[in-house]
Amino acid sequence: MGKLLSSPKLLVIAIAAIAVFLVSVAGGALGASFGLGFLGGPIPFISVPGEQVASISGYPLLNSTIMFWVGGLALLFVAWRAGRKPKEVPSGWQNLLEVIYEFFSNTVDGVAGGTPKAGRRFLLLVSTIFLVVMIINWVGILPGVGSVGKIETIEQWVHHHAEELEAEVHEAHPGYSDEQVEALALVHLLEEHGDDTFVVFDGAIVPLGRGEQARVPLNKIVSFTKDDLHTIEEAAEHDALADGEAHEILEAIHHDVEEGVVKSSFIYNEGEDDAKTYDFTGQTAGLLIPYLRGASTDINTTLAIAIVAMFTIQIWGFRALGVRGYGGKFVVNPFTKGPIATFIGLLEGFGEITRTISFTFRLFGNMFAGEILLIAMAFLLPLIGIIPFMGLELFVGVIQAYIFAMLTLVFGVMAVASHGDHDSHSEDH
Repeated sequence: MGKLLSSPKLLVIAIAAIAVFLVSVAGGALGASFGLGFLGGPIPFISVPGEQVASISGYPLLNSTIMFWVGGLALLFVAWRAGRKPKEVPSGWQNLLEVIYEFFSNTVDGVAGGTPKAGRRFLLLVSTIFLVVMIINWVGILPGVGSVGKIETIEQWVHHHAEELEAEVHEAHPGYSDEQVEALALVHLLEEHGDDTFVVFDGAIVPLGRGEQARVPLNKIVSFTKDDLHTIEEAAEHDALADGEAHEILEAIHHDVEEGVVKSSFIYNEGEDDAKTYDFTGQTAGLLIPYLRGASTDINTTLAIAIVAMFTIQIWGFRALGVRGYGGKFVVNPFTKGPIATFIGLLEGFGEITRTISFTFRLFGNMFAGEILLIAMAFLLPLIGIIPFMGLELFVGVIQAYIFAMLTLVFGVMAVASHGDHDSHSEDH
């Protein structure tokens, strides 16, 4: 304490740290329970699939795709820096990549048989998977990823979701006109998602200090009742939407969707002790769609990497053992080998499929959970809450990349092993 008081710099740093901590606590979810919470911005909408942020010539550009290419460019930059001016005594980026190369070179040789160059066929894919997965995991936790984005309006949201329902309605009622299909799809959408909540915005700015309490149900943005939906549904079934009561209701709903503003006040936790009334009447509502999202938090990315890994493993198996030798692991003649061997072969084939699925969900589950953790901590303790967990996610990113690479290596070694190798291995144990 005496040293702290005698050093003005340390004292200023300590005071600043305490101030930041107090502001974070008061401005977060804990402070909101005491009427503060002035840093509690709305949490982005958490979606399992990647969200579309743009369309290029009809091709949907997802936020996770952008981050995958960002990770790829980062990896290319590191490779360029490392190989730009190679030295006999490596340093910097060159030294880092050579260490990684030597590590995986020794590892694949050891796993493949212990002799030099025994695993060189696996080295390129295994090391590439490690680097790619590690990089996309790391860039996915950069500040701004998952929290900076655009506002998806109510009209855009309804349009995207109605398209899926229109396909279902058209399949169920192939003779219906486009007008009938659109009306029924809209009815089903409002029935299923009437209680879904949307963030309130002040123009293009997310208001601070409201946190999750700045969310409004769809039924407070688009005015409708169950009777209204029933009226539209009956009119659509009888092809009577051109005029009358159903036409007027549809026009009013379309107007509310296009306008996208809150129509009335509402009560949070109605009937409970902490029930509160909120009035955002006239303010714009929508969803915050992040421009950037960690590529490994999109199941499509992890599935693509898993498919590449398992497809390459099958190629290794066929090249090492031939079509008959490798295919004989999965297709066994029950008359010569017996029904049990045939069943085991079928299980081996099924195992190749399940490995692809396990690859996919192992990486996706861990990284998606990490993203939710960071969002939750940013909500609870703004400014400082995510700092220790970002370090944890850096570590988890490396571990997940290593596990993915090592499993690819192990499955690859198993694929090139003959039946005799498996049998002798079993006898040894």
